[in-house]
Formats: sequence, structure tokens, C-alpha cells
Amino acid sequence: MARPLVATSPAAGRLAWSRDELLAEHPYARPHEAAGRRLHGGFDAQGAYVPPRTLHRWPAIRAWQDALAARDFPLIEATTRLLSAGSYPTGEQQKLLLQHGLGETLWNALTITGVIEARGRLLIDLPAPDFQKIVLEDLSGTATGHLVKGLLTAHGMDEGGDPHTGLGAHDEMWFAIRDLVFGAGAYPFPEVPATIARPEGGRLAPEVPLGHEQMLSLLMNVLMIEIRAENGFAFTQRLLADPELFADRRDAARLGHELVERIRTDEAVHVAYLQLVLSELRSFTIVAKDGRHVPGREIIDPMWATLVQWHAVENPRLARAQLRDVLHARIRAHADGERLVAAFEALG
Repeated sequence: MARPLVATSPAAGRLAWSRDELLAEHPYARPHEAAGRRLHGGFDAQGAYVPPRTLHRWPAIRAWQDALAARDFPLIEATTRLLSAGSYPTGEQQKLLLQHGLGETLWNALTITGVIEARGRLLIDLPAPDFQKIVLEDLSGTATGHLVKGLLTAHGMDEGGDPHTGLGAHDEMWFAIRDLVFGAGAYPFPEVPATIARPEGGRLAPEVPLGHEQMLSLLMNVLMIEIRAENGFAFTQRLLADPELFADRRDAARLGHELVERIRTDEAVHVAYLQLVLSELRSFTIVAKDGRHVPGREIIDPMWATLVQWHAVENPRLARAQLRDVLHARIRAHADGERLVAAFEALG
């Protein structure tokens, strides 16, 4: 039988929410339309952008955060402070490319981001395992207990769209940003990586059933991808705000900058609930396959450290090595290629 959690203060708010509540929208004063696309979310009466499906999702997450804090358990670190590698190309390198008509690198990056966002729709109907089967405490009033009660579905709709409304989500928003500053079809469609998650490399938590370990790995990979995306948002916005770039499309670049900010606003709720679920799980008692009661942190912390190392150190190093030769070849195709390669490397 699940062990009840310690009661929280009244300020913690409601801890049990229905799927319909977690998917509920605000009563928007104006729909979200940009770059000829009908998009998710909307605007309030004061003209401020409001993310989709957050009428109750944010209050629920804050209530679960308060409940965790009331039990004296901290949230895990889930900010860009975890990242040790900067963007490649750097902002100055990317600016050099753009100023010499070499926009394909940024075009590819925006396109690949949109495609990867679209893949997020798999979360809508993801058959997630029941964590209550391996957690001693009662999960009914936790974010972990609501993963399959709307949290994962809402996340998937934010990334790849709600199939029932036809409104564009983050995938369409990234494609809109790309087309605003380059024009539709400016470059060939790039090759998109099959995955940007950590490759399988043996089990990381053999104490729990494989399905639960795979779900933990997915949540951790997605959280680290969201954290890395925050650097990408800032990087893209700096380029779009640079008055020396996209000189003939400054209005379009400003709108693109605003669309990035709206995506950034949407993604905050994803980081918050994923950080919270992993923090809750490390605070719980895990019932191992052999019946032992294991503190959750003994399972979560080593897994999290492994995924952080991959996304913050190993993957950027590999990606840079793979991309460097491609970039050099692309630059050398320019009439002034050799000089630009030297200038590109000097800026690195």
C-alpha cells in the first residue's frame, strides 16, 4: 500500500487535478496569429502573450513545488549553469557567415529545431509506466502522479501541435522564424539527426523495471534538451536583434525575435514540471525489483549525473567535431573561401 505523504500547508494549494483541467486553455482576448500562421496560445486583454494549456497547469506545478518544499526536499539543478560548452558556431562566427551570404548553417539549425520539436508530439499518447508500482509513497497529489493525467500530453501538444485544433505549435513557430528572415525554401532541406538524446549504453538503473528506467531516461533527456534550448533561444535572439544582420528584413527579424520569446515562455512550464518530477522521485522511497526499499536519490542522482555529462560535455564535443569539417567545406565554396575560413577560426 502506498505510504501517504506528509500533509502540506493550506498555501500549497490543490494537489489533485484532472486531465481536462491540466489541458485547459485561458479565455484569450485575441488568438495567436503570426507570419500567416494560426498558432497555439493567445493574448490577454492587455496584449500580453499567454502560453497554451496553462490555465491550471502552472497553478498545479506551483502547488506540487510547494508540497515538495514543505517536506524539506530541494529541486534538482536544472538551469543553463549545468552547461559547460557554448554554441558552435559562436555568435560572432554565425554573424560572419550571415554577412557573407552563408546563411545555410543558421537555416539548417532553425529547420532541425522545428523538426525535433515536431517529434515531441509522441508525448501526447506515450504509454508511460505507473510509477506508483515502484514508489512507496502515495503519488496522487504529486506531479509524478499526473504524468499520464495530462502533463505529458500537454507537453507533446506544445511541441508538435494538438491534432484536434490544427493550430501550429513550436514546430511551426520555428519554421515561421526561419522563413521570416530567409524566405521560404531558401536552402535545401537538411539532414536531421535521428535523435539528440544520449545513445543507449547499458542500463543505468537496473534496480527498477526496464520500462520505468526507460521513462526516467526519457524525462532526463528531454529536460536536458530543454535546458540546452534555453541557450539556443538567447543565441537566436541575439542574431535577430543585431541591426547589422537581415538588414532588408528588419521587421521580419523583429517578429522572429518575438516568436522566439513566445516559445521561450512556453518552454518554462516544461522545465518546471520535468525538474519537479525528478526532484519528487529522488525524495521518494523506491521499491527495488528485489523488494528492497531504496532512497530515490540513490537511483536518480547517478542517472541524472550521467545524462548531464552527456548533454553538457560529451555531445557538444562530438557535434563540434562533426560540424567543423562541414562548415569549412561550406565556407570554402565561397569566392573568398580561404580567407573566410581563417577569419571564422579566428573568431572561435
